[in-house]
Order: sequence, then C-alpha cells, then structure tokens
Amino acid sequence: MPLGAFKQAIFGAAGSVGDVVLLATQTASSSASLAFTSSINSTYKQYIFSYSNMHPATDGAKFQCNFSTDGGSNYNINKTSTAFMARHREGGAVASLAFYATEALDNATGYQPLSVKGVLNDADAQCSGIITLYNPSSTTFVKQYISEAVAYQEDDEATNGFVAGYANTTSAINAVAFQFSSGNIDAGTIKMYGVK
Repeated sequence: MPLGAFKQAIFGAAGSVGDVVLLATQTASSSASLAFTSSINSTYKQYIFSYSNMHPATDGAKFQCNFSTDGGSNYNINKTSTAFMARHREGGAVASLAFYATEALDNATGYQPLSVKGVLNDADAQCSGIITLYNPSSTTFVKQYISEAVAYQEDDEATNGFVAGYANTTSAINAVAFQFSSGNIDAGTIKMYGVK
C-alpha cells in the first residue's frame, strides 16, 4: 500500500477513521529489537507497520525486519526480494538511483534490510517508513511484503529506499521483529495496523 493510499485508508475521504485499525504500538529505548508476537492472524488480509524516528545506537547500522511462523521463537523464514534506492548527498556531490544487490535477498533466512543503506547515528539522524505484509495467515500462498523508507544515511545523504519480496513459506506468519543490523535501537516507535 503506497503512503498516499495508507493515509487515505486511515483518514477516509472526509477525515473520518477509515479501514485501518491500530492494533499495537511499541517504543524503543536502547532495545535490542522490537517484536510483534500477537494480533497477526486471519482477522486482516494486510498488516502495516509504520516506523518513525528509528535511531541506531551503532553508526551505519541498517534497519531491518524478519518474520516468524512459530509465534516469535525463531525469525528465520526464507525470503527473496529486490531493493533499490534513490539518494542525494549534502552538497550535491552524489545523486543516483540504483539497484542494491546486497540488500536483495536470494531465498535467504537473514533479516531483510529496510533502510537499504546504514543509518547515521548522529543525534539528529534516523529512518522512518512503512512495510506492508500481505495475507500473512494464508496456508496456500507465499507472503508478499513491500516497504518504503526515508533516512538520513551514514554518508550524510537523504535516501529513499524501496524493498519488495516474499517470505517463501505457506505456513501462517504470526510474528514480525525489527532490529538494526548492529547494536540496539536507541529510540523510535513502531505502530502495527490491520487493514479491513
């Protein structure tokens, strides 16, 4: 769900509450990870995770996520994905739009990078974005996801990262975890929504 459609679904045509229901909120404070281990079930066909001001304790760490089919005991689902990023450095020295092969997973069990590049850990740096998980309770289909992130990156760049792929399982996904690739989540908030 693109960001504009997400806003429309939340606020509706006239500013009223729409088809998106807030299910849970988690706030980090020097947290190793944030995990959503309940309320992901067949009630909704889409789950949206909106993450705001995710600040890494470690400079250059990538914000990432993974999925579980056993309630959060293991986050090791095979994933295949694609990733590309637009970026522009302070001062204009670098500007590009490119595919990022190291963040595109090849049926891998590791965490999926969402920020694409590492996030700067200066006091004013962070990343924010949304990831949508489609029909996680299906026992017929693989589980598709799509993410868009904006970040103040490690090379003093404004970046817009796009990731999409599928969790290669026909088992129901019932938990999602978020962490940085290194170190703690120093600060930040993640909200989980269900889409009617």
